[in-house]
Amino acid sequence: MIGAWYFDFISPFAYLQWARIRALQPRHDIALRPILFAGLLEHHGHKGPAEIAGKREFTYRFVQWRADQAGLPLRFPPAHPFNPIAALRLCIAAGSTPEAVTAIFDHLWRDGRRGDDAESLAPVAAALGIDDVAAAIAQPTVKSALRDNFEQALADGVFGVPTLVAGGELFWGDDATPMFEQWLADPGLFDGAEMQRLARLPVGISRGG
Repeated sequence: MIGAWYFDFISPFAYLQWARIRALQPRHDIALRPILFAGLLEHHGHKGPAEIAGKREFTYRFVQWRADQAGLPLRFPPAHPFNPIAALRLCIAAGSTPEAVTAIFDHLWRDGRRGDDAESLAPVAAALGIDDVAAAIAQPTVKSALRDNFEQALADGVFGVPTLVAGGELFWGDDATPMFEQWLADPGLFDGAEMQRLARLPVGISRGG
């Protein structure tokens, strides 16, 4: 099976999901595709959780609680949200390998460090064999690859991160991981009558008119 995992380093939920994705990735040929979450928000006319005051604090608490429950070390970066473009481009410059994804996530979310510019990412880049991180993330091929990932995400119907795409199905969010794993075991998971009915359910009222 060929699938894709769309993620942004700005998302703590992507960090929470990453350990399970890394375990699944080699067996199921899941491509790792960093994308800019803010671009999805703009495209779909959404607000991010951190842009709504009450939702922001709840989300941060929930993320910390989820990490504590899972025994996963987590410390929020010094400020959030932050600009993730440098981290996204570094990941691509390093080949979007599992090692690169892990190193960047650990820097930001395990160790709680900044990662919003070349200087703050220099230790990670060095560990990945990149001496001049500023030059690496400024490469036109790196920038175009990030744009291509985003365009592919839109083509795949992605509306949020993290999202797994496989077999024409979307699995959005860390909490959808068990659903994805069940679908892997049973590709007919969505073929039942009630699942099929959901796809045809009419809209009862729309705020847009």
